Amino acid sequence: IERLLREWRDSATEIEPDLESLIMSTLTLTRMTDGGIFDHLEGGFFRYSIDKYWQIPHFEKMLYDNGLLISIYAQAAIATGETLFSETASEIANWILSEMRASNGGFFSSLDADSDGKEGLYYLWTPGQVKNLLGGEYSIFEKRFGLNTDANFEGKWHLTVKNPIDNEDEVTSIKKSKKILLESRKKRIKPARDEKQLTSWNALAIKGLAITGRNLNRPELINFAAKAAAFVKEKMYVNNRLYASYTHGEAQFPAYLDDHAFMIDALLELLQSKWQTETLNFAIQIADLMLEYFEDKENGAFFFTAEDQEKLIYRPKPIIDEALPSGNGVAAFSLQRLGYLLGEKRYISATENTLKCAWENIEKYPHGHVTLLNALEEYLEKPEIIIIRGDLNEIEQWRNSASRLYSPRRMIFAIDENEKKLPTSIKVRKSIKGKTVAYKCTGNKCTSAITNWEEFVKGISKS
Repeated sequence: IERLLREWRDSATEIEPDLESLIMSTLTLTRMTDGGIFDHLEGGFFRYSIDKYWQIPHFEKMLYDNGLLISIYAQAAIATGETLFSETASEIANWILSEMRASNGGFFSSLDADSDGKEGLYYLWTPGQVKNLLGGEYSIFEKRFGLNTDANFEGKWHLTVKNPIDNEDEVTSIKKSKKILLESRKKRIKPARDEKQLTSWNALAIKGLAITGRNLNRPELINFAAKAAAFVKEKMYVNNRLYASYTHGEAQFPAYLDDHAFMIDALLELLQSKWQTETLNFAIQIADLMLEYFEDKENGAFFFTAEDQEKLIYRPKPIIDEALPSGNGVAAFSLQRLGYLLGEKRYISATENTLKCAWENIEKYPHGHVTLLNALEEYLEKPEIIIIRGDLNEIEQWRNSASRLYSPRRMIFAIDENEKKLPTSIKVRKSIKGKTVAYKCTGNKCTSAITNWEEFVKGISKS
């Protein structure tokens, strides 16, 4: 879906833009939100559907699914302006924070499908239950979710949208009804929660919350993402090595490729939402670990396990996107971005070598390697980096305005003029006392300082 949106955006200024890619991506996102794979009362997506109409899910909820989906819905909201997408992203965020956030700032892994020994029981309704709770609001709710038809799961109803809402009064009624039903549902026996905390899955949630907070003007989500990143650094980065899991107060198992790659990607998104030099330094530390312990320096790309981990009969080198994005795809994508931000050739070379190693597979099966395609796209057409310096309140306004445009190859960093200990590549983008100044770079080539708001807006709207 992300690849389709990027394809559409690349063609948006052409005489015949790729509307098919836009329709395919947005229709899929719409049907997912309307279907039973989405929790219509509390937000968040279930793991997968068990029927071809997407009415009935396997009722397990996973952090990694929702971390990935919140990112794409927030991006689609900016790309299209569709309220449905922004509301879906916000509802995923609300669910993550209410049900999956630990007191240490990180996130738990999943909720079971079963409660009280029965699959889906927590989520199911009879029309009688709903009617008793909603009273006069029932008829609108019944129409919206088709409760006047045959039950869709073992004699009960799992909510899935059947009919459109016709007017604002119905929208208000449905929101009121959902709140009533959710309060009643919370009194039931809840599904059990898997409370291990995984670095890679936390990274996906951090990235999603950072993007959603920035795109939808919800700064509290950015703060929660920053707290989760701090948890990873404080609890899962031990003796200068990253660990994969945190359980019962202890970091366990040396981290894998996905843990490193996903975390770099997440930290780059977090830096765009809230600059802290410590965050950048953590990203650099993880990138250097990935190059030292995972890179195949002879043939290119990265192994899944570190060279000092337990020796395997076969040391895998994952490049295919499966339930999670390819570790090599995310590594190539994020290392390249970090490399251009810092002017660090080692990172850019590692991306190039990964793409060369995976090239035959990308060429034969492009649909199975879209994360690597994103990295390839930015290898061929360099990412755009905008660095804004000045007073914090002013530069955040410039950044927020620029972030309202869907431009997936663009990164925007708002860096306070008083920020210390910046790397040289950023330090040379100097602040000018009493002014807000922006530098627009493509790859390693940058414009001269832009201090005029109208000129800044004109420049970003063209790219």
